[in-house]
Amino acid sequence: MAAIVMAGFTSGATVAQEAALNEKHAQAATNFRQSLYKLVYSNMGPLGGMAKGKIPFDQDVIATNAMRLEQLADMMSDYVKVDTRKFDVDTEAKDEIWENWSDFESKIDSLKTAAANLQAVAATGDESKYAKAIGQVGASCKSCHDDYKVD
Repeated sequence: MAAIVMAGFTSGATVAQEAALNEKHAQAATNFRQSLYKLVYSNMGPLGGMAKGKIPFDQDVIATNAMRLEQLADMMSDYVKVDTRKFDVDTEAKDEIWENWSDFESKIDSLKTAAANLQAVAATGDESKYAKAIGQVGASCKSCHDDYKVD
């Protein structure tokens, strides 16, 4: 049974959305979602600083943060699937997330791809490619923010 459950987690299967059951469920889902995005932000900060030339490139930080971003992206569908629109929760998530779920998930896939690419670039040690690969990660984040985050 455990093997079947693990196969479901690792198969890349699409996560179905679900409506929040009550205010408490909606608030918990919102808190978890926001916590996940705070971790994304904490890993993007140093990468953005490097891409902008504000801090020196650090291959180890790039590799580590890219790995973390890929892992966090892999969790996003799970932590965003609870549709909290019917409840009064403090969120910057637009309703369009749940209205355009397949597009939202495609943006998550873009982040995973960009983060995996950044890991590969970091592994080469070719500093001339770091900024472009970091930029691709940033662009995938911006694309989602543009469509699914309240300004």
